[in-house]
Amino acid sequence: MNGVQNAPDTRIRAHKTPAIATQIALRRPRGSDAIPIRELVAETGVLDLNSTYAYLLLATDFAETSIVAEVAGDLHGFITGYQPPSRPDVLFVWQVAVAPRAQRGGLAAAMLDSLVAHVRSQRGHAPLTVEATVAPGNASSRAFFGAFARRHGVPLREHPHFTAAQLDPDQAHEDEPLLRIGPLA
Repeated sequence: MNGVQNAPDTRIRAHKTPAIATQIALRRPRGSDAIPIRELVAETGVLDLNSTYAYLLLATDFAETSIVAEVAGDLHGFITGYQPPSRPDVLFVWQVAVAPRAQRGGLAAAMLDSLVAHVRSQRGHAPLTVEATVAPGNASSRAFFGAFARRHGVPLREHPHFTAAQLDPDQAHEDEPLLRIGPLA
């Protein structure tokens, strides 16, 4: 490890969101973000809540493919992601969350754009495909990823992926097809 990965002053990019009219710092997550990330997931009430340990792993071992947004040390949003080992040309986006107080200001879009630019930069600007699984009933996430594809002028394709039977023994969870966006070049 190079010692920079979890440095407190590491910045990916700063962004100004009209909704909260204040400076938002976008940066790689660090271990101390795991609990606030989990609390933000709980606050949204729409994402699957994972263990603090899972968020700790994402904030440390997958910091290069995740991002957080903060104002004066207060977490306003995050995206967790990873690159599948057998497909380094893919950024799989696992969870995207924006605090209710920061919604509708473009923060999620700014985080994803910044994260993709960072991952592409780390890969020598090689083409990158963004993937996510999104249930058919999750209209806001589908709109978010559709807008990302349009903004970057790349196709969005949908493929069957996780089934309700794989996600919940009672099949109370919808299927989660895979959305493939890109490649971004």
